Amino acid sequence: MTASTADTSSDAELAAGLRDDPAQFAAVYDRYFPVIYRYVAGRLGPQHADDVAAETFLVAYAKRDRFDPARGALRPWLFGIATNVVRQHRRVEARRYRLLARMPAEIAVESPEDRAVDRAAAGRLRPRLARALRSLPARDRDVLLLVTLGQLSYDEVGESLGIPPGTAGSRLNRARTKLRTALDQETHHG
Repeated sequence: MTASTADTSSDAELAAGLRDDPAQFAAVYDRYFPVIYRYVAGRLGPQHADDVAAETFLVAYAKRDRFDPARGALRPWLFGIATNVVRQHRRVEARRYRLLARMPAEIAVESPEDRAVDRAAAGRLRPRLARALRSLPARDRDVLLLVTLGQLSYDEVGESLGIPPGTAGSRLNRARTKLRTALDQETHHG
């Protein structure tokens, strides 16, 4: 399969060939590695993202014969695998949030290409946000981060985690409420 064919193939076409043509998995990797990498980097940090994103695709390749397009699309399936791999690295994620929570605002900013005002505002918020994220139950944090970092819809989050879309929505609302409350408390008491 050429790169131009891989770019124009639909997910359904890619999924249909996964069992019979393992080489077709390269097109899945090329299409989805960047978004999976960004999601993992947002959760575990860039120093762990390469390994964990690669591990996600190793698991997906090994389970490609179990992928059922009738149950959902490739993108949420891959995000579900990525979330499970991140769960195996929870200590790394928890350590990242603790570290970000303790960092001075000017050090916590990681993206120098942002505008100065945005960097300063993000830097001041980042430690508080890290503490608030760390305080969320894992299942609520997973939903929140799939929506915010992975940009998945409720339906896709449901497919990723094996839960109904309504449950994904409830968990997201609960997570947002807890984050707002935690950030408000820190603003008023910090």
